[in-house]
Amino acid sequence: MSIRRKSREAALQFLFQEDFKGFEEGAEQDLEERFVDFCSLYDVQKKARPYAVILLAGVYAKREAVDAAITAHAKNWRLSRIDVTDRNILRIASYEMLFQEDVPVEVSINEAVEIAKRFCGPDSPAFVNGILDAVKGELGGVQRPPA
Repeated sequence: MSIRRKSREAALQFLFQEDFKGFEEGAEQDLEERFVDFCSLYDVQKKARPYAVILLAGVYAKREAVDAAITAHAKNWRLSRIDVTDRNILRIASYEMLFQEDVPVEVSINEAVEIAKRFCGPDSPAFVNGILDAVKGELGGVQRPPA
């Protein structure tokens, strides 16, 4: 398993717990400190931590845009009704697709689907793939804005 996959999985697990707390106002202030504590509790590999922090900081900073992209393509699904694990996989991948220029869109989608296979139910990989494919279609070759 690649270091970036481990980073994405660590970010997913951290976001999962944050989502249950409701993404408290100002939580991004001490994000790195809380992630260090998380890593010590859950034995996150040191090499995987830097990219996980980039993903977490990005998802926090751009959550409104990321959630809007997901909501626009999750037909007949309110964001709050999407399974918490699926929702956070979608957030990570959508952030990468929209704002991480060094990650090809197809890689973001593939990684999200593979993580959904590992952490979610049997219908989740197809659900995640469908929404992210629609987000990809929205990009339509347009250059991504800077993070």
